[in-house]
Amino acid sequence: MRTLFCNAHIVSPGMDLPGGAMLIRNNRVAGLYPDPEGLPEADKTIDLKGKFLLPGFFDIHFHGRDNCDFSDASEEGFRTIARGKLSEGVTSFLVTTLSVERRAIADICHTAARYAAHPDFGRPLGLHLEGPFLNPEAAGAQNPEHLLDPDIGMVEEWNRIYPVKKVSFSPELPGGIVFTRKLAEAGIVPSGAHSTADCRCFQQARIAGMKHLTHFCNMMTPLHHLHPGMVGGGLLANDVFVELIADGIHLKEEMLRIILCMKGAERIMLITDAMRASGMPDGCYQLGGLDVLVHNGKAALPSSGRIAGSLLGFSDGLKLLRDLHLLPDSELIRCAGYNQARSLGIPDIGELRTGAFADFVVADSDWTPCSVWCNGREQFSQSIKETNFFPSAPGDDGKN
Repeated sequence: MRTLFCNAHIVSPGMDLPGGAMLIRNNRVAGLYPDPEGLPEADKTIDLKGKFLLPGFFDIHFHGRDNCDFSDASEEGFRTIARGKLSEGVTSFLVTTLSVERRAIADICHTAARYAAHPDFGRPLGLHLEGPFLNPEAAGAQNPEHLLDPDIGMVEEWNRIYPVKKVSFSPELPGGIVFTRKLAEAGIVPSGAHSTADCRCFQQARIAGMKHLTHFCNMMTPLHHLHPGMVGGGLLANDVFVELIADGIHLKEEMLRIILCMKGAERIMLITDAMRASGMPDGCYQLGGLDVLVHNGKAALPSSGRIAGSLLGFSDGLKLLRDLHLLPDSELIRCAGYNQARSLGIPDIGELRTGAFADFVVADSDWTPCSVWCNGREQFSQSIKETNFFPSAPGDDGKN
């Protein structure tokens, strides 16, 4: 099956092509064409009427949406999450855990393996362990009951069930630097998170292989004129990728501007860190066994007011970064999937080029997804009316 998308504004890393066309054959991109003359024959032609054609987005850090969490270890929950993420333009994702019991993480891995074998929606590409190897002093909204010192044996156990692509942990914990090296040697990305590490400790971890920083600036040692901290180290290191939550809550506009100017488009990875309340009404929800109150676009622990994940939609975060007007579209789009894939060693996603997977977003002028294709198949369209899509929050009637 050959499908031609014509009259499109194609944006991909290093490419801005108004009036272009793209041919897909089955589940791969078969060609890109800058000139409307001499287009190839196709079984089906779709006129995009000037809409944007973007690579599918890759969210490597989020926990759930639509009142489902990956930690529920439910195949139907995975299906609901992946389906909902398509409306944000997300075609690929990492299943992200929380700090829960060891056996519960194994259950998540088993469920992920079953879903990934025959995914109904999206492209699951591995596991992101956020916890349980986190410093209790910087736990944030992670459940302190389940925090442990780094243990490579546990990671190997879970990796045998379902591929672990990334581990977010605190390098200052006992054995943290050795743990970093062993992860890197195993081809698993070590990422600094929930940390009290000073800049020296971070540099040791970076040399050992830590080339990611999780939800940058949030729950890590801040930049200070005498103590640069993990934030200062991350800003200076040109080989380190940083995750950004661009929701205006986790990072203010001025800080986003600083990070974009210092790190550039090639080292920034947009994430959502969304929890189960994403796409849901205000109310009370759970995050790793902790109560979370959602009100006016913010999820927080009611006991402390501490931020507890986000409600961010991926396309909304991308639009916020785009509205800063600091990067051209062809560079900014790297932050939506290409950098994530490149840093994890995953080929053929995050860009539109011949041979890449046919994962892409048809978007309007402000990059709101109109339709989303994954593996050469349309899996989301604004014209499709969803029914029974948003289950009610636990303990409410859906009216709050």
